[in-house]
Amino acid sequence: MASLSDYPRFTLGDELTAEQRAFFAKYGFLHFRPFASPEQVQAYLKATQDVQHNWLTNKVEKVNGVPIKYGKDVDGSPIVQRFAFASQHSPVLHELLQDPRFKALFPLLETGDGRVGENERDGLVVNHYVNVEGSEFSQMGWHTDSLRDVFYGKRIRPMLNVGLHLDGTKATNGGLRVIPGTHRQGLGKMLFRKKYYKDVYYDPNEVAVETEPGDLTVHDGRMWHRVAQSPLIGAESRRRVMYVPIIGGKYQPKSNESPTPFYLRFLHLVK
Repeated sequence: MASLSDYPRFTLGDELTAEQRAFFAKYGFLHFRPFASPEQVQAYLKATQDVQHNWLTNKVEKVNGVPIKYGKDVDGSPIVQRFAFASQHSPVLHELLQDPRFKALFPLLETGDGRVGENERDGLVVNHYVNVEGSEFSQMGWHTDSLRDVFYGKRIRPMLNVGLHLDGTKATNGGLRVIPGTHRQGLGKMLFRKKYYKDVYYDPNEVAVETEPGDLTVHDGRMWHRVAQSPLIGAESRRRVMYVPIIGGKYQPKSNESPTPFYLRFLHLVK
């Protein structure tokens, strides 16, 4: 698993195969190709641009208590670099989350229930990475997605982070890195194996997830992962990914009255 390309790329159907479930149980992630067609990818990009235009025009600072991260594009124009609850502001993105193939992933939670968290946590998040002067989002350091439960003194809930990749990303252009098998680590290693978000460096056990537009990735919320910075500058460094959680347990939707989660008060430090 140390190679950049020796893990299998699967196809997501109405149900997971035994091979897919076994791979996830051992390594903690899955990579499906293709999930969205080129035409769908363009429709989703257009939808995010429409939401961005609306938020820039109306100077939206938070959605359901979650801060919106703004930055600069290659031409210096303002852009949204981290959206939250994007599907609540776009019928196209809302329709995406109704895709029945998402239900095939529910058994990976190892619970008796499961749902797409469109209205929970941060909802449908869109990350827009670009490596230029003025950008506020070019990488994301090592972290696990389950830390937020620990912050609030809660039992760690089963969670999957599902990413739809809208740009192709070779390993040489940065992108998602995972440490296979860390979804089965103990609490101590989940808390202290890395310095959350501050550690952005290569790990000898990491695997680069190379994507094409329309690919879908799934990783366990307890897994250590990061987004490596592109060594390229300008438009070639652009990477756009949409993430939505699949979760179980008690339904906990967010609303306009929801407070800003403690851990998101440090979002400005992630660049």
